[in-house]
Amino acid sequence: MDDEEPTRDEGDGDAVPVTRAVAGGIAKLLPDVDRAHAWLLTVDGAPQSYVDLDEPTHLEFEYARRMGHVLDTLAPPGRPVDAVHLGGGALTLPRYLAVTRPGSRQDVVEADHGLLQLVREHLPLPATADITVHAADARGWLEAAPSDHADVVIGDVFGGSRVPAHLTSLTYVRAVERVLRADGRYIANLADGTPFTFLRGQLATLAAVFGELALIAEPAVLRGRRFGNILLVAAHREIDVAALTRHTAGDAFPARVEHGAALRRLIGNAAPVRDADAAPSPPPPDGTFSVG
Repeated sequence: MDDEEPTRDEGDGDAVPVTRAVAGGIAKLLPDVDRAHAWLLTVDGAPQSYVDLDEPTHLEFEYARRMGHVLDTLAPPGRPVDAVHLGGGALTLPRYLAVTRPGSRQDVVEADHGLLQLVREHLPLPATADITVHAADARGWLEAAPSDHADVVIGDVFGGSRVPAHLTSLTYVRAVERVLRADGRYIANLADGTPFTFLRGQLATLAAVFGELALIAEPAVLRGRRFGNILLVAAHREIDVAALTRHTAGDAFPARVEHGAALRRLIGNAAPVRDADAAPSPPPPDGTFSVG
């Protein structure tokens, strides 16, 4: 049964939290006291998305800002793109693209129908945005999608705080590649920490399919000092590493961009992940991705 409060208090107009049971656990929409129409989405206490309805280009989470930097370098400013988002959350990046690249055609694939319903009820999408939402498993949707369908595929699927195993294998990555156009980009949001066994396997898997790779993460994560988000960018054509480096260096929490020999050293003797050996990303240490 849903345990839900209205999004607005009828007496004073203040925003109040919304709580609902969804397939992934207990979802909450929490209003930001500092921004009038901004909301944090959590599932079982783990932050999933942040959306400012008045300012969709505001990307609160650092990993989301880094994804935004990659999206900004896909094509000349303002040019529409065709995008596939695997993992919906509060639809933060689809809203961002709809504003920064008007006219973009976007597909959002989210397996948790209840979560989609909650977000669409309380955080409506702009009426002018060309965003189609699919309640489906990410890999199943990809395998049924047409070839050469997208300029960018964004993989941001977490079951709780872990990337599901079936979205880590060589077969999955080949499905991503088939859906992408020749000059397309794949952006994957992962989470790992030292000794980076999961990350190394994912890099090896992407390198078996794509000729160009880049990694974006905070230095503290790369040095093994803490567990955290790591973005991987894969393509067949050259990635503008210099532009990504400039953008990420200007963030409040600057990140490093690694590519070429540094990534080959990190991969080491890691092998591509097969379906039979696929495993979810490691569980984060207690308190890594949580709010009070």
